[in-house]
Amino acid sequence: MRQGVLRLAIPAAFKHLLDIIQILIDMVMVGSLGAAALAAVGLSMQFMMMIQVAMTLYVIGSSSLIARYIGSARRRRASSVVYTSVSIAIFLSMIVGAVGWYFASDLFRWMGSGGDVILLGSEYFGTLSLGMTLIFLDALAYNALSAAGDTQSSLVIKILSAFINAGLNYLFIFGHGGFEAMGVAGSAYATLCAYAFNLIAYGWIFARRGGVLDVVPIFSRIDFKRVIRIGLPAAYERLIGVGSFLLFIIIIGSYGTQAMAGYQIGLRIEALAFMPGFGFSVAAMALVGQNIGAKKNETAYASGILSAKIAAVFMGSVGIVLFVFPEYLSSWFTHDSATIEHASIYLRLVGITQIPLAITFVFSGALRGAGATKTTLRINTLSLWLFRLIPSYVVMVMGWEIVWVYVAMTVEVYIKGWWFWQVYQKREWLHTTL
Repeated sequence: MRQGVLRLAIPAAFKHLLDIIQILIDMVMVGSLGAAALAAVGLSMQFMMMIQVAMTLYVIGSSSLIARYIGSARRRRASSVVYTSVSIAIFLSMIVGAVGWYFASDLFRWMGSGGDVILLGSEYFGTLSLGMTLIFLDALAYNALSAAGDTQSSLVIKILSAFINAGLNYLFIFGHGGFEAMGVAGSAYATLCAYAFNLIAYGWIFARRGGVLDVVPIFSRIDFKRVIRIGLPAAYERLIGVGSFLLFIIIIGSYGTQAMAGYQIGLRIEALAFMPGFGFSVAAMALVGQNIGAKKNETAYASGILSAKIAAVFMGSVGIVLFVFPEYLSSWFTHDSATIEHASIYLRLVGITQIPLAITFVFSGALRGAGATKTTLRINTLSLWLFRLIPSYVVMVMGWEIVWVYVAMTVEVYIKGWWFWQVYQKREWLHTTL
């Protein structure tokens, strides 16, 4: 079982790392064009966080169904779920893309951006919006393949895609190789070309006979309804999570520019700690769903426990590094002593939360694999508001130091990890009806 968990988790973790690296490369290259260009792309990434709410609607539901059908040896039915979900992805992407294209400048204006940022941002995000269908279908293909038990192919695709994106950035942004310099729009075109490559590669994988999953051109109304029913709570959870994250940023921002800068640096460093958690969450989701489909509930339960244990070891080890060397890690991003101090406070407290965070990652993934998305919605929403946002707001109003905001965040992570463990070990989620 351990080999099965690692076989799924490690490629997923490295793909997540490459996603982060690709974003950083984009930011570095665009940053050479000036602060306005960097701000425009950075805000566009925030908009993409909101767009992921729409992706969650079909990604989680289809993944849960595919994993269960694969486990019950109904591979053709699993394949038809992919075809059914494609229609949802295309429909949603057309709506989101149209809104992004026609209202790009308004979105940046509503965020309080200045003239240059509005101009460059609408150019970058408007271009991305034209290819939104590529982005939505890529998310579906990756998650469908992962649910079927193949994360290695996606890692290979991502490696090639990252090189394509970086190379085309160099050509399109700066006008090398005979191309006209397109600035921020060039970065958007490079990103869309990388997504197009992804879809071609995924299409080849799905078209192969004898693979873990292919696309059967059968639309199932029953599975369509199931995908939406499972996905809606997950989408609500994502929406509330993004909204809560933005509110937490507002609270941090009230402590000044250097506090905000330190928090942003801390988030970038912490993202590296998320890698193993993300990977083992994917593994737990796939293995739990497949074993429930095979009517092996005890194996499903045990696979989640094993995934959590291994994830806790990896993330706990990273947590020690975050706790012991926060100043050194922060100095990679800035030499401002006050900003480094703020980032270090955040990283030390984050460091001691990595084990309960690993439990949260894995068990929430396991519950989603079982289709128990209403349970994860309830836990994450109540925990975020009752134990993080409200206490943090009280700390801000009382005028206490920012360290107490991070203490509230730390306590909330421990409570949520304990809550997920309590729900997981009761095993009621194993009997979720899809």
